[in-house]
Amino acid sequence: MTRNMAASLIEHERIITTTPKAKNLRPFVEKLVTLAKEPTTHNRRLVFAKLRDKEATNKLFDVLGPRFAERPGGYLRILKMAKPRLGDNGERSMIEFVVRSEAPEAVEAE
Repeated sequence: MTRNMAASLIEHERIITTTPKAKNLRPFVEKLVTLAKEPTTHNRRLVFAKLRDKEATNKLFDVLGPRFAERPGGYLRILKMAKPRLGDNGERSMIEFVVRSEAPEAVEAE
């Protein structure tokens, strides 16, 4: 589930999910972005081994890695939403990249 959510986050740059899932996803994706800052073949293979998604790996190295090249860390933020999830009343959060491209829409990943 973490791989799928990470691929969705990289593709859409913002997803809405429960707070525990967002807190679990954050260190996973931040380590991948750190690897993507140095575009070597070895790092690309390490990222692909974790993600198993070719498009997400390509976007990570072509778009997100250069975007965060000067930033030492803290690539993601978690924003808690006021309205709880329908059904089980779970606390919802939005996890997104700190610096985003122009107008991607949030995707529900539950």
